[in-house]
Amino acid sequence: MPAIDTSGTFTLGDRAVKRLGYGAMQLAGPGVFGPPKDRDAALAVLREAVASGVNHIDTSDFYGPHVTNQLIREALAPYPDDLVIVTKIGARRGKDGSWLPAVSPEELTQAVHDNLRNLHLDVLDVVNLRAMFAAHGPVEGSIEAPLTALAELQRKGLVRHIGLSNVTPTQIAEGRRIARIVCVQNHYNLAHRTDDGLIDDLARDGIAYVPFFPLGGFHPLQSATLSGVAARLGATPMQVALAWLLRRASNLLLIPGTSSVVHLRENLTATQLHLPDHELAVLDGIAASTENAATIDSGPKPA
Repeated sequence: MPAIDTSGTFTLGDRAVKRLGYGAMQLAGPGVFGPPKDRDAALAVLREAVASGVNHIDTSDFYGPHVTNQLIREALAPYPDDLVIVTKIGARRGKDGSWLPAVSPEELTQAVHDNLRNLHLDVLDVVNLRAMFAAHGPVEGSIEAPLTALAELQRKGLVRHIGLSNVTPTQIAEGRRIARIVCVQNHYNLAHRTDDGLIDDLARDGIAYVPFFPLGGFHPLQSATLSGVAARLGATPMQVALAWLLRRASNLLLIPGTSSVVHLRENLTATQLHLPDHELAVLDGIAASTENAATIDSGPKPA
């Protein structure tokens, strides 16, 4: 049995996907802008992911822009029947690589067509609307107008399912009054557990939660604690962080990213890492430790 099969599955839209997927953001150039340093290596990572059993890939046409989708198309098309490609709209890139809101009906329509063209698809499996009221972290504000525009594109047959990204519980509730929401994608990990209650609420309703930045936002003490657990278990900090997320709730779908085949293989074996109860207790204490300390690796770009 491939290592990834032990992660289990969860329903994403109308498809069962393995709970350990792959995020393509890191395949673009520095700052998620421009082409990769090594195009062949980027293609190899994508092919290795699918060959290893990954059937959930997260991407966006604003990664690059256009770069990751074009890489996915080159590496994987024609796509395996079980592969679910999830993309995001709601942002665009400035000429300087900045991240800018793009939520007018015209911009959202263009974004959907850009994703379709660059992925070489007739319909997008899942499209996440990314709220852009702030660059980092959810901020309250109505998503009715852009989500209504995305729902109209769904009615036209260009989008199968709709998700939300970088959103608050209030925005999710608003969104669910407009369209069926199949997933929520927010920053969540051992050190950043604001969405604990939300995850449990979504699980009860059968909605997937997709955490990004599994190592983002750790302050030095938290990083040292995680590294200590990893050393005792003979694992990498990323493997431990992913194993903890897989244990946290059955509706979590993970999308760790990397541009290295070696690191990809390491990440996929996290499904087989056993976390003893005493180490789980240490990990569960990370979020509570030195909460007001300055953070590092806080994810300086939208996911």
